[in-house]
Amino acid sequence: MIESKKLLNFLEKKNLNFFTGVPDSVLKNFTNLLSKKKSHVLASNEGSAVSIGIGYYLSSKKLPCIYMQNSGLANAINPLISIAHRGVYSIPCLMLIGWRGSPGLKDEPQHLIKGKITINLLKLLGIRYAIIEKEKDFKKISNLIDFSKSKKVPVACLFKKNILISSSKKNKNKNKKPILSNSILRIDVIRELLKNISPKTKIISTTGYTSRELYQLRNKENFKKGKDFYMIGGMGHSSSVALGASIYKGNKVICLDGDGSILMHLGALHTIGNNNNINLKHILINNRSHESVGGQEISFKRTNVEKIVKGLGYSKYIKIKDKKYLKKGVSQLLTSKGTAFLEVLVKQGSMQNLGRPKNFINIKEEFLKNS
Repeated sequence: MIESKKLLNFLEKKNLNFFTGVPDSVLKNFTNLLSKKKSHVLASNEGSAVSIGIGYYLSSKKLPCIYMQNSGLANAINPLISIAHRGVYSIPCLMLIGWRGSPGLKDEPQHLIKGKITINLLKLLGIRYAIIEKEKDFKKISNLIDFSKSKKVPVACLFKKNILISSSKKNKNKNKKPILSNSILRIDVIRELLKNISPKTKIISTTGYTSRELYQLRNKENFKKGKDFYMIGGMGHSSSVALGASIYKGNKVICLDGDGSILMHLGALHTIGNNNNINLKHILINNRSHESVGGQEISFKRTNVEKIVKGLGYSKYIKIKDKKYLKKGVSQLLTSKGTAFLEVLVKQGSMQNLGRPKNFINIKEEFLKNS
């Protein structure tokens, strides 16, 4: 195991002082240390993170440090190949990659698939890599940094689960404090929605705790079996899946989205708004954080969601930040004409002993019935 603070200190001694990326549960103890650094940019997606790193190098001639989960490597491929590759602009960078689904470790099915192909993908991209498991492996990181600088190419460090540990017990739950003081929880929004829709209404739920809590409510509380499709992967694509599902036969579809997810592929809102499908309703559950991967704060201080969704063609925008108005807000969404958007400001916090969706083929077949 490696103390995250020691890793950060080592990188800074190697003159890596700029960090950008997308939070990951494997790297969370490390990335939580970056939250107060001025030389840190929380990116909306991994391709953007690589591009930000490229821009930093072009202005400073210094090596950027880019972090992500291995699932996000697919998002990063475009700029890695078409810009940073030695056959194009030959731009160096150090990538820290959380290796979910690494061989020999128990994980969820979608992560096991990604984990199995991660090394082959890096090889295919021509990216030199090292597996980092202990402090003695800092020598491997040093060698990669030197190689990246001398050859002007991207390199990568892979970290398995439970390798990077918190450096201080005091900081262990630093990001678990609610960012907002209101009384709404994500589960309140999902529960209120289920109370007011037909079992035939289709729900596309985003990755992380949203899908897990929807699954838990369906199985633990007295709600009728519904048409739910849990986005256990593909972060940022739930709204596009919802749009596609709403087109055929006029299916009524609810997209349960999150703030980190919606920012990852914000362009999808333009597609939805310009299609103006009256059968699609969009709910943003906004806790201003990447809660399921460490609780890193997402700043919305300068982001006006209402202007964004209205400017991109949504016919109605509703905002709720007080629990006493939640029922009314959900009702307004469901009865509105055209593509409508409900933003609910919630605080961090999830149900205890959360289960995970299982039997994905069965879930798909149930969703397809009577479509």
